[in-house]
Amino acid sequence: MRPVVQRFRDGIPPTVVALGFVSFFTDMSSDMIYPLIPLFLQSELGATAVALGLIEGLAESTASILKVVSGLWTDKIRRRKPFVLVGYGLAGAVRPLIGFATSWVHVAAVRVTDRVGKGLRTSPRDALIADVTPAASRGAAYGLHRAMDDGGALFGPVVAAVLLGIGLTLRGVFFFAAIPAVIVIVVIVVWVREPAEHHGEPAKQGAPILAGWREMGASYWWLLSAIFVFTLGNSADAFLLLRLSDAGVTAAKVAILWGLLNGVKMVASVVGGRLSDLFGRKRLELSGWAVYALVYAGMAAFTSLPVLVGLFLVYGIYFGLTEPVERAWVAGLVPERLRGSAFGYYNAAVGLGALPASVIFGGVWVAVSPEAAFLLGAAFAGIAALMLVRVPDQNPNHAPAAT
Repeated sequence: MRPVVQRFRDGIPPTVVALGFVSFFTDMSSDMIYPLIPLFLQSELGATAVALGLIEGLAESTASILKVVSGLWTDKIRRRKPFVLVGYGLAGAVRPLIGFATSWVHVAAVRVTDRVGKGLRTSPRDALIADVTPAASRGAAYGLHRAMDDGGALFGPVVAAVLLGIGLTLRGVFFFAAIPAVIVIVVIVVWVREPAEHHGEPAKQGAPILAGWREMGASYWWLLSAIFVFTLGNSADAFLLLRLSDAGVTAAKVAILWGLLNGVKMVASVVGGRLSDLFGRKRLELSGWAVYALVYAGMAAFTSLPVLVGLFLVYGIYFGLTEPVERAWVAGLVPERLRGSAFGYYNAAVGLGALPASVIFGGVWVAVSPEAAFLLGAAFAGIAALMLVRVPDQNPNHAPAAT
């Protein structure tokens, strides 16, 4: 028993811990602001829901495209930290500027610039975690990082609620969000370290992009295909909240349940990531998708409020069994020198799949029924699971670098 417990604690490098704190304070800053944007747009700027949709559509599309660009770029120059620093720094610098906005156009400019920062940092950061972590501990490393990210997302709205409760205005909360953003920069500069040199084959200067695609291997692309199909059935979590609301959960209790869900995700990410190191990526990913399918099928089959609430909290386990596992899996399937590009395409697949997912789900919800929409989501998970069966846990041709 003791060796298993010991493995849950060991093998996570200081740089991964530092990046965990970076994500914690970044999400704390972001989630102090993000939940308040709809209210701010409506109450102080007189904007409509159309403006909100346009803002978020532009912001997320920008991030998805730049995740690919930054992934290719970081592999080209063989550096990760500059992208991490610029990406987090840019987002942290502009986010509080929403407090100066006098038009929804100003909010749009800040949100898009914020997402430019996210696009620049995400793929290089995910690659850096793989660069500094031994292959046997990558699941745990990504699990810790995701857990701290979820912690910031949980803590941010609480801080915002406290600040509003003591009398700060919405603009005052936005300005206060600059404090954790400054902490992020300090942590990156002082504690985030790249390996002295990248192991493995040097980057091929001037090699065509198609050559890189081929070198990533069929297993990597099959994994991405399965994840993309799954994502097509993975609608926005707002539909789960709507299901709870329709069942009689009040707005205040919905907020509490959202916080509890983030708590479940935190714990599940730490455990799920480490378990994937012990038992393999595929087993954990399939288990996570099975949890997802059961939750969605349950949302279609049951109307009892306690059952629906229980299913909603179980939903948090799905995140812990998949999010860190997928990143560790991607890192193990591709050559080290193509990790940035691989994470770029992975993040783009998830982002692009999410764009039509909620439209499809919402269309079925309205045209047929909520039950049919949830069953469709479960069906997509089943199809994706069948595709996943043929993907190995690691590409034997890409031996992990010694770290």
